[in-house]
Amino acid sequence: MNPLIPIMVILPICCALLLNLFHNKDKTVKILAIVVGLVLPIIPLVANYGLHYFGGYSPLIMDPGLASEVPSLITGSALNLFHPAITYTFASAQKIFIFILGIVAFFAIFTSLNEIKKPSGVYAFLMFMGTASISAILLSDDIFNLYVFFEIAALAQVGIIICSGVERNYETALKYMLLGNIAAPLLLLGIAILLGLTGNVNITDIIYSLKNGLVDPQNPSFLLAGGLIIFGWLYGSGLPPFHSIKSAVYSKALPHGAALLQAFSVFTFLALGIIIIRIFSYLPLTQWVIIFFSLMAMILGITMAIMQTDFKRIIGYLAVGELGYIGLGLGMGTAFGVTAGLFQAVNEAIITAFLFIGFGTILYKTGISDTRKLGGLLSDNPWVAGLVLLAGFAMAGIPPLNAFQSKLQLVQASIDAGFPELGIIMVLLSIITFMTFVKVFYTIYLRPRPQDLKIINETIPKSTIISLVAFLVICLVLGLFPQLVTDNLSQFAQGLI
Repeated sequence: MNPLIPIMVILPICCALLLNLFHNKDKTVKILAIVVGLVLPIIPLVANYGLHYFGGYSPLIMDPGLASEVPSLITGSALNLFHPAITYTFASAQKIFIFILGIVAFFAIFTSLNEIKKPSGVYAFLMFMGTASISAILLSDDIFNLYVFFEIAALAQVGIIICSGVERNYETALKYMLLGNIAAPLLLLGIAILLGLTGNVNITDIIYSLKNGLVDPQNPSFLLAGGLIIFGWLYGSGLPPFHSIKSAVYSKALPHGAALLQAFSVFTFLALGIIIIRIFSYLPLTQWVIIFFSLMAMILGITMAIMQTDFKRIIGYLAVGELGYIGLGLGMGTAFGVTAGLFQAVNEAIITAFLFIGFGTILYKTGISDTRKLGGLLSDNPWVAGLVLLAGFAMAGIPPLNAFQSKLQLVQASIDAGFPELGIIMVLLSIITFMTFVKVFYTIYLRPRPQDLKIINETIPKSTIISLVAFLVICLVLGLFPQLVTDNLSQFAQGLI
């Protein structure tokens, strides 16, 4: 077993607890948060691929000594293969996802420590705890363990909203929590039905039971379990009908918090989406359900974004719409499509963080997010404006930035899979996304400045500039050398299909 696998979850949890303990010690909070934040993306790069069995309880087939003491009735059955312990799986895809999550977490925390006048140990605690939860969700091969961290991540997100101090943030946090009190129990009920049908909560074991005829995939209870788990997936990721509340969550968080919250949504979307494909691919409707809700997210996201006047809500709705591209890749059911969808997820986590922190400089300078009250800010910080413009280009899929590669691959995959209509829709919505962004950029930076607009902070913190430049470099590297990610993701996609 590789001890670094559980460290990916344990380290940020321990850091979160210490940050909460040292809440009023500003220097200690800064040093601890930055050091641990730097380590988070390094761990998945140096960790070896493999499995980790908590308590050391590996399957009997991997423990000949213990198997020799067990009756042959057990060792000669499927129980010989089943996983008695909570199991974490770390492979090429998890390596990339947790690395990108660590990158976004570090720069979100790094930015927050300098933009907030008094560093908050509680705020950093919530950011690290949420990061740990999403890492566990990505690693876990145990669907009940995944649910536990799903709940912890939801609570961390509510806490990040409450700590933001934005107007009416408590109302949004309460709404999100109340909806979670409906969606999360339904997700748990779906898991309970799976446990009742298969006798397992280990995902690999559940799939083994389905493949070998131990469970009938046409059982109505199995279909019900699928529906309940998909409902929890929609809530966790912010797909319709939860797109509006998810966008509100982003808008009521501070920009660096929103950057991390969106990364949480992307990787929750991925983790649960992959599980749905693995377990429920036997149901013919699964593919179409994923495609349907993904299309709805894309259409409703861009439609609602056009109607907003608050740039945080605009980015929030655009971020929800971008999730649809990932879903279309997963729903196509081909290795190429899944690879493109996974690559789009990696790109979206980076680009949306880039956008939130970039537009966050406007909020930092003026304290205003209403585009009707903004204008003429290009002359104040032209270099920052240029970075924000490039972030918008990246989201829209302009070459040579990274989303161009993933969206191009998605269009090609849709044609290869026999869904050219999906490719046309993706191209059209990308054009509309670009037009929406250009309108917002013009409103904030290029039109004449309102006379009553006041600048609160003249100088943007260097940490924010460093974060924006780092995100731009990542976008360029992935745009010019997509194979750095896609080669590993394609291996995972082929195994998944």
